[in-house]
Amino acid sequence: MAVVPYKEDAADKKTQVARMFDSIAGKYDFLNHFLSVGTDIYWRRKAVDELKALRPARILDIATGTADFAIETLRAAAPEAQVTGVDISAGMLEVGRQKLAAKNLSHRIRLEQADSENLPFEDNTFDAVTASFGVRNFAHLERGLAEMRRVLRPGGQLVILEFSKPTAFPLKQAYNFYFSRVLPVFGKVISKDQSAYTYLPESVQAFPDGADFVAILRRIGFTSPAWQPLTFGISSIYTARK
Repeated sequence: MAVVPYKEDAADKKTQVARMFDSIAGKYDFLNHFLSVGTDIYWRRKAVDELKALRPARILDIATGTADFAIETLRAAAPEAQVTGVDISAGMLEVGRQKLAAKNLSHRIRLEQADSENLPFEDNTFDAVTASFGVRNFAHLERGLAEMRRVLRPGGQLVILEFSKPTAFPLKQAYNFYFSRVLPVFGKVISKDQSAYTYLPESVQAFPDGADFVAILRRIGFTSPAWQPLTFGISSIYTARK
């Protein structure tokens, strides 16, 4: 059974995830930084470093949300690079567009509402495809990954940043306590959404991280998939080529 934000709701996961992110869009950036004590900023920078050797000119950022990762990719991109960010949440995209306008980046980064499992782009379009804390929200993980591979050009780079699960004692126990007991309380109080920050740890627990995710990338057809744990395995960077 799929892990969903609103367990009493009959809507499918995709619909529920879009509604959840619409609900928390205004508080999303603050909660990211607050609940991770700013570590999410470091994680994004490390993930974007994986693009430096390629210097991509056309980048697609999947589940772009409020565009933080799309903005960060410019640091490793070609000077003329154009970034397209897609997300199913209109609320998150609106916050992202406001951010881009404030940073005078609307001419470099375009945000579109689109389904990551049915991307509105031709085959072999992008030099790099990225995703930051989004793929675990796919209703159908392998379908979404296959779409990412389809729109990536041959030789192009995939970079995925996603939560993972520490395994070493005592960090595993401390992490599980924080994620299951502390984070949902703060998340609910600040976001005013009863379910969003209960769904977060549940979705992380259900996600096939580490070597399991690398195996899925290989099965989809990506080449040279690799896995780099960050901060004792709390998050991970996954890279691959087409």
